[in-house]
Amino acid sequence: QVQLVQSGGGSVYSGGSLRLSCKISDYFANSYCVGWFRQAPNKEREGVASIDSDGRASYAESAKGRFTISRSSNNTLYLQMNNLNPDDTAMYYCAADHWSQHTREIVVASPTCKVNYWTQGTQVTVSS
Repeated sequence: QVQLVQSGGGSVYSGGSLRLSCKISDYFANSYCVGWFRQAPNKEREGVASIDSDGRASYAESAKGRFTISRSSNNTLYLQMNNLNPDDTAMYYCAADHWSQHTREIVVASPTCKVNYWTQGTQVTVSS
């Protein structure tokens, strides 16, 4: 079953932390990479972080040192976000690649991570 089930998000003040979670179904068991991207109004979509099948993590410059991506043994993807600031305000999407999808792709944090399935997103709002 094609499922990416995302949870987390919400509102915090500058300097606060949030954690996003995403349960990944077995459909994506052979994905090369999974990750997170975000979209804010009037801003370009940004691939925030990704992790490949070898466990290598990649981050956007804006996320380095503040965000941590991880994947649990039960196929839950996490994005720990610390020291948040208003520029982090956006819809955040959990995403994965699947070999069967060829009509769309988004590059997430690494040139080799091209995802083609994603969730409907969750809002993260950071107030100053």
